[in-house]
Amino acid sequence: MQKLEGPLLVVEDVPNVLELLEVTLRFKGYHVVSAHNGVEGLEKVASQRPALIITDILMPQMDGYAFVHNLRLNPETRNIPVIFLSATYVTPEDKSFAMSLGGTRFMEKPIDTEDFLLTIAEILTQGTPTTPPPLDNREFYTGYRERLEHKLRHKNTQIIRTERLLPTLPEEQRPAFDGMLKQAYGDREAIQADLKEVYRVLDEIKATEN
Repeated sequence: MQKLEGPLLVVEDVPNVLELLEVTLRFKGYHVVSAHNGVEGLEKVASQRPALIITDILMPQMDGYAFVHNLRLNPETRNIPVIFLSATYVTPEDKSFAMSLGGTRFMEKPIDTEDFLLTIAEILTQGTPTTPPPLDNREFYTGYRERLEHKLRHKNTQIIRTERLLPTLPEEQRPAFDGMLKQAYGDREAIQADLKEVYRVLDEIKATEN
């Protein structure tokens, strides 16, 4: 079986997480290229076909779900193996949707470094994987909407709990929770932006079917 050739593409919007992944992979001798969201990821794939893609899910502009769906719609990039990484989309339904898009593996953050490196080595030595046919647009956007709506409800609950808790905390504990709250606000904005686009596309799909 022929070993997959090309760089590893890491798609991650959080700078310290991206740096950790890059350093870990380069230390093991891999050629690494990176992108900060799905839009940049598609540009990198077009200019330099990677042997393997490692992508976060929750990202601005284009998240990991939409990024991989776009990859699978293109016959030229359909069979590039993908490892999904996420600290946010970790329910069984989230993982099942990721794999239905043609994910090769799904790993939760924070990653176990040894398991992560073993997984990459296994995929690269096993050759081009067999991926399922891409979901049609209605099926993808319906499933995508469900995952986003579920995550938005969870994020809103998390924000409300943190906002209630903050005033009751000792002064020395507040900065950490304040940082968590700011991150949650940013995550919510990204999810809301994705949902707005999903609703628009689904309305277009319905209009063409009527």
